[in-house]
Amino acid sequence: MDVRQLRYFLAVVDHGGVHRAAEHLFVAQPSITQSIRRLESELGTKLFLRQSRGLILSPSGAALVEPAREVVRSLDVARETVAAVEGLRGGRLRIASMPSQVVSPLTGLVAEFSRRYPEVNVAVAAAARPDDVRDTLRRGVAEIGLVAAGRTEALSDLDRLPIQSQSFVLVARDDAPLPPGDDALTVDELAGLRLVAGQPGTGMRRVADAITAATDCRIVVEIEHREGLLPLVLSGVGVAVVADAWSGLANAVGLRVRRLDINDRLDVALVWQRHRLSPAAAAFVALVEGR
Repeated sequence: MDVRQLRYFLAVVDHGGVHRAAEHLFVAQPSITQSIRRLESELGTKLFLRQSRGLILSPSGAALVEPAREVVRSLDVARETVAAVEGLRGGRLRIASMPSQVVSPLTGLVAEFSRRYPEVNVAVAAAARPDDVRDTLRRGVAEIGLVAAGRTEALSDLDRLPIQSQSFVLVARDDAPLPPGDDALTVDELAGLRLVAGQPGTGMRRVADAITAATDCRIVVEIEHREGLLPLVLSGVGVAVVADAWSGLANAVGLRVRRLDINDRLDVALVWQRHRLSPAAAAFVALVEGR
């Protein structure tokens, strides 16, 4: 058994089949097939079962997933640790972030990290919900995650470093039927609004659902691609509830930003699995701790 076999095995698991795994790894499909067969021969068991809808993990394959991830992760960390003996002059930092937190605070953190460690390559993977961040860390796609969760939510199986607390705002065009002034809006002051909302399971959607439950406002567009929220508001489709990290962008494109007088907030935190971090990841955590 060697690490390449384990990487190929995990790629098939994570991408749902040999074809997609080959595309992801930029290798020929037969190479992955042969590697899996050799691994099965060495272990004396089938790792995948073929069904009408494709490959599924056998019980033995399912048992191998987490040990394989640990082996691959440990080897990657070992390699990067040796390379960093004379200073952090290379390596790769892999971060998973929820969309609003890419706007803020991740952009500022990555900019500061890149100034300090210009030779480290930074890769940011998208994750729509806290559970998606956890899954990305579990699969080894990223070492560090940036999450924003309600105060009743927890990722108790991850190490956690609080960063900030974000409130919610309403963004709208100037012609939106909002009460005059710049004071924070209560839910009772919202009436007849057409809402553009993200998918269920996010903080912004939770607040939008609370507004529709308490008023005659209604969701007219549900969009998973959060980068489409502000363009839809600009086009007059409706208004949107967003984290206040979006305020700068909304102001920059000419939208009104009104604070919402609600108790719901998002606690933003850096999270990682409880194992040794690579030098680049450890340096990023230290940077955030020192701010």
